[in-house]
Amino acid sequence: MPPVEVIDQTLRDGQQSYWGMRMRAGQIIPVAPLIDAAGYRCVDLTGSSIFEVMVRFREENPWKGLDAIRAALPRSTLRAGTRTNGIVGMNVTPDSIVELWIRTLAKHGIGSLWIFDCLHDAENMIRVAKIARDAGMDPSPQLNFSQSPVHTDDYYADVIDRMIAGEAAHTIILGDEAGVLGPERARKWIRQSQERAVAGDTPLEMHFHNRTAMANLNHIIGVEEGVRIVHSAISTLANGVSMPSTEVTVDNLRRLGHEVAIDDSRLAEVAEHFGGLADDEGFARGAPVEYQVANIQQQFPGGMMGTLREQLKQVGMSERLPAVLEEAIRVREEMGWPIMATPFSQLVGIQALLNVVQGERYATIPDENLMYLAGWYGKPPGEVDPEVLDRAAAHPRGKEMIAAGHAPQPSLKEIRASYGENLTDEELLLRYLIPGEDVETMYRADNPIEPILPLGGPAGLPWLKDLLRAADARGVSVTRGGVSVTLRK
Repeated sequence: MPPVEVIDQTLRDGQQSYWGMRMRAGQIIPVAPLIDAAGYRCVDLTGSSIFEVMVRFREENPWKGLDAIRAALPRSTLRAGTRTNGIVGMNVTPDSIVELWIRTLAKHGIGSLWIFDCLHDAENMIRVAKIARDAGMDPSPQLNFSQSPVHTDDYYADVIDRMIAGEAAHTIILGDEAGVLGPERARKWIRQSQERAVAGDTPLEMHFHNRTAMANLNHIIGVEEGVRIVHSAISTLANGVSMPSTEVTVDNLRRLGHEVAIDDSRLAEVAEHFGGLADDEGFARGAPVEYQVANIQQQFPGGMMGTLREQLKQVGMSERLPAVLEEAIRVREEMGWPIMATPFSQLVGIQALLNVVQGERYATIPDENLMYLAGWYGKPPGEVDPEVLDRAAAHPRGKEMIAAGHAPQPSLKEIRASYGENLTDEELLLRYLIPGEDVETMYRADNPIEPILPLGGPAGLPWLKDLLRAADARGVSVTRGGVSVTLRK
């Protein structure tokens, strides 16, 4: 049996779950050599939503950041992600932009592409996988677990069979973003998927979030069933809304007699670095959670919970969160049981929030929900409630969308004509995906990509924190090795 390989999720899903995607490239660079030397099968790094956050909230050029990280991780295969029919936000993105996004990522050194479509349009996923493969990437479409009357063993068997039959997947990812996969179902689901994957000569990966404290055990079950690739994150960005920690994952598997192909001797330094940065930035450190039945019923990924809390806070209705979560269970059923991951967790969550806050169900249906109900995202997995469909059809925008049948599909030439013929692919993507003034503001700021160390860690400057807090301090001198520095106000 070959050794178990690890895909690092610290820099993508870990920081997406705990830092709201606000990790700067410069915060990665100081520990990049340690990550590069660990021997990960792959380092998951970025996605279009991270690009948007870098531009809007950090005024940092994400293409420059990607290039800097690529240079700092010369031995690692880097992974990025895409939805099949959507990039930034909840909207539907033209196929021409999705293809340009993939090919431009490849040009910047991304060697692996994670592909997801929570309606499991396998043919569309294979279409995107072929684009990635032609661009020189290893494509990995994802099979997302969910609990519902329609997400049965037969349903999943059909989807994975179609993925394998497409002959484009380098690997197939088994995903559980909501962290609701229990051990008994895990054994059955993983075994069924592994049997098909082995027959199709397509390795599986396990991407399990730990929101209900079951992912560590499911890793073990999966490895026992023959899966040899696991996803994890460094401990200070792991557990809870994120993945299991790499440290515990590796230790568990080795104690059970499995060989794991990773050098974990310096992971503690990586954990300390990101833990210190989290403290500096005011982000939570990763921490284990308790098993909660409510989480399984609601099936919200962790990031969406934070969004709902913030939106209720803005309208002075924070105490209504339990009501919104219960309403979401009902809305999900009425919308045909979409899997609670991007973008459908947001669609269900926002509709539930509007239903509760406005006091009338479906008084307002956001455009993105109208797109879903009109079939623009694809076919819902289950039957949509007829009354909800009637509400959508009665809405002027909904009526237009239903009549159109699908989202607009402008060509790249048409898009270029609107944004400027002389724009680079990189700038065109930013301006198309992030409308408004934010891209221009980012270019004006022209922030450099420089190493960023935590103020408090052993490699940081703990004395600087004290200086910043001391209003009466007039200066400070410090000597380290043969270098002396004096700072004065």
